[in-house]
Amino acid sequence: RLESVVASGAPILYLSAHLDDAVFSCGALIAKLAGKCPLTVATVFTEAAAPPHTYAARSFLRQCSAADVTTLYADRRAEDLEVLAGVGVSHQHFGLPDALFRTREVRSSALGRLGRLVPELVHLYPTYRFDIARGRVARADRTLLAELIGRVEELVKDLDAQLVFSPIGVGKHVDHLITRSVGESLRNHVIYYSDFPYDLSSNPDSDFIDRHSLSSWTWEQRIAEKGRWIRGYRTQFEAIFADGEITQKPEYYYEPSVDDHRYTAEGR
Repeated sequence: RLESVVASGAPILYLSAHLDDAVFSCGALIAKLAGKCPLTVATVFTEAAAPPHTYAARSFLRQCSAADVTTLYADRRAEDLEVLAGVGVSHQHFGLPDALFRTREVRSSALGRLGRLVPELVHLYPTYRFDIARGRVARADRTLLAELIGRVEELVKDLDAQLVFSPIGVGKHVDHLITRSVGESLRNHVIYYSDFPYDLSSNPDSDFIDRHSLSSWTWEQRIAEKGRWIRGYRTQFEAIFADGEITQKPEYYYEPSVDDHRYTAEGR
């Protein structure tokens, strides 16, 4: 499917949970396709929120050597724009808050006051290890997911995108899983990509692969060059690659088998 879409010069959309995921995971293939057909990276979670912040959010700021979230996320958006423009790719920033900063609806004034002292009480995902990285999307995010699906479907129409690349959710970060669900709703348009660098230590969900009859393929061209684009995300690089070294590995992709009736042109 990718070969036929590229041969026709049709637009392709990449869904990225955060401001670096698409390039980290797919940068080599993106660089190869740029110039052959119009490419757009749509990043979903591109904002933070005002304090008070949870311990997990404060730890993230320290890892990024950032004094405040407003500056950090402005820098991250600028980095993303710079890297994508340098490769020749368009961008869309959806402006939704990262899981670290999403709060629940608080109807009790007492809880609101307490939440200012203990922010974990009013956040959808109070911790990273036991909430964000646990693979359980909060019930309150279901409305967000429905809105996202509608928004991406409109974007696909506006761009006339013939393929959509979506994370497969390696590592179980809830933002990646939400973005995966958006891709899942597109059915015959979607190709999933393995989430780097999560896939250095975790495997994709085999049940998800079996349920959707996905076949895998790898991309190895221009892998060495990808490090230059990854380093362009300066606010994140040292936090993620503490030793300054980027493991070079092929990019892995998963797509529905051509003989799976659920993913024929008529089956969406």
